[in-house]
Amino acid sequence: MTFSLLGRCARTGQFGAAVTTSSIAVGTRVPFVAPGIGGVLTQHRTDPRLGPRGLDLLRSGCSAESALAAIVASTPDHRWRQVAVMDREGRTAHFDGERVKPSRSVFHGKDVVALGNILANEAVAPAMGAAFLANPGLPLAERLVRALEAGEAAGGEHGDVQCASLLVMDREVFPYVDLRIDDAAAPIPALRALWEKYAPMADGFVQRAIDPEDAPII
Repeated sequence: MTFSLLGRCARTGQFGAAVTTSSIAVGTRVPFVAPGIGGVLTQHRTDPRLGPRGLDLLRSGCSAESALAAIVASTPDHRWRQVAVMDREGRTAHFDGERVKPSRSVFHGKDVVALGNILANEAVAPAMGAAFLANPGLPLAERLVRALEAGEAAGGEHGDVQCASLLVMDREVFPYVDLRIDDAAAPIPALRALWEKYAPMADGFVQRAIDPEDAPII
């Protein structure tokens, strides 16, 4: 009961992920992103160990496809897993285990992969991908939020979602954006509101870290 996506901004080099689901704390379990490296999504009966494992493979120079193959080969429970990988070039790959429940949905496009399970229909991931690709000049975080909104509008999960997460990595080892909504009746609108509040502050928080003398008061 999850839909999510990985995205890359070719203009800034940022990588990011957004996800929503019916259980809480999804931001700690599904999205894994590293600056200049790429990202991994691990969902359905989630194994968060696969995220760091995938990022290590990408750091070693693996492509998305070869990293995914190694991830799947390394876990004896892969039939329960739904995994997506994006490498530093924006190439993507995904895996659906045989026990991943329908409706499943997936979309691959330039610098984006979207997927989901236990969805209302198979149109969810393509709607997310189309929304992400529609406005490449917008900030990556905004494109990711719009993609979640489009997935929900296309039918979303088979049931109600209560959790949503937005993660973007830029050049630093800490996230440029890391926002989470847990246990909410409408988590995607709440994530939208939180992102709009945070967006004007994002660069300032980075500047506080790298140039505190001239950092803005936030």
